[in-house]
Amino acid sequence: MNVEDAIKIRRSIRKYKPIPISEEALMKILEAGRLAPSAGNRQPWHFIVVRDKNIKEEIVKAARNQKFIGEADTVIVILGNPEASPRWYLQDPMIAAQNMVLQATELGLGTCYIGAFDENQIKSILSIPENMKVICLLPIGVPDETPPPKPRKPLTEIVSQEKYGNPLK
Repeated sequence: MNVEDAIKIRRSIRKYKPIPISEEALMKILEAGRLAPSAGNRQPWHFIVVRDKNIKEEIVKAARNQKFIGEADTVIVILGNPEASPRWYLQDPMIAAQNMVLQATELGLGTCYIGAFDENQIKSILSIPENMKVICLLPIGVPDETPPPKPRKPLTEIVSQEKYGNPLK
């Protein structure tokens, strides 16, 4: 699978099979995140791998009771470090997350970006230092659904040329 294919077939998966993902697959996904670009190469991220069922259940409660998060084999909690990169600690970890999502897709695994959670509860559950920010949760597992593609706006609606509002030629 090439990157274009991974981009086209990636879906937000909210139903997972109770099948563990391999350590090899997990390491490939984490490595994809590690290799992401960042402003000034500051790499203002930290990843917490959660596989323990009890901890995942606590995360579910802190994430508005989205039960499917706990059904995924693994949840990667993506953190940003404002001290390492005061301007880009939000954006750079999301680039790393996208790398992980595309790598997981290539491996036949499903993911779903989770932004709905109580940050203080997640920090408490995982002993995250106060200075770190929880950017997103990324459940990863063997998909048990194949959602259809969602409609996308045409380029003419979302792209301008030279100045805002000038149609792309």
